[in-house]
Amino acid sequence: MIMMHAENGIAIDVLVGQALSRGETDPVHHGLTRPPVLEGEATSRAIVLAGVAGAPLYIVHLSASEALAAVAEARDAGKPVFAETCPQYLYLTLEDQLGAAGFEGAKWVCSPPLRTKHASHHRDLWQGLRTDDLAVVSTDHCPFCMKDQKELGLGDFSKIPNGIGGVEHRMNLIYQGVLDGKLSLPRWVETCSTTPARLFGLYPRKGVIAPGSDADIVLYDPAGRTSLGLESQHMNMDYSAWEGFQVAGAVDTVLSRGSVVLSGGQFSGRPGHGRFVRRGLSEVLT
Repeated sequence: MIMMHAENGIAIDVLVGQALSRGETDPVHHGLTRPPVLEGEATSRAIVLAGVAGAPLYIVHLSASEALAAVAEARDAGKPVFAETCPQYLYLTLEDQLGAAGFEGAKWVCSPPLRTKHASHHRDLWQGLRTDDLAVVSTDHCPFCMKDQKELGLGDFSKIPNGIGGVEHRMNLIYQGVLDGKLSLPRWVETCSTTPARLFGLYPRKGVIAPGSDADIVLYDPAGRTSLGLESQHMNMDYSAWEGFQVAGAVDTVLSRGSVVLSGGQFSGRPGHGRFVRRGLSEVLT
């Protein structure tokens, strides 16, 4: 199965060069030079080429309505095409985050970029999760710091390291869709756990609670409240892309292979506990 980041890089390089030549160097221009139409075009092209090659296709970190429409059309035609989105594309926007004053927007530079709030991207992506045109919610976790890393792009947005850290917030953020009626409770579990395991050859070792499976379990308190931000996060970063977000629900306990690694907000994991897991063939393709 081909995993594809779908943007038209050749066209984007031209737009980036033009922006820099006009002196447009702030982080917001990272988004403005990567318009959603070029994600849609590249997604369509990838689908066609995968069809010619006879290969199943998985579009990573899909952000735009145009790209989702191409995936939905392919799936309606019965083609083996799958796609994921990420929390940042469901909540954050080009105007409010990427367009923050000064160099602050660098915190949210990722590719594909955050999309404008004046279009239907957020609404369409939530609908795609409901209808299974989007099969998975991942994070595309890239825990860059501002100091010495994102700051490499001061004065030139094209040199800002791309990525947002947020792997520990994924379950919380997508649970808000359950509360808002955008997803069912089973669909929350499917998109975040079961389907990724099945798609990438890890099921039933992962993605299910059953005899013989790894006991990777999150105990979630729907009555809890969680404040997202630098002070409470466990990621080794000097900022939070989700600073100030208040969400309903809270992670109570996390077990990894039956061992408690987080309880009451305190991490108790130890070096060496991690174990390499070799993937098999995708269950949905066999």
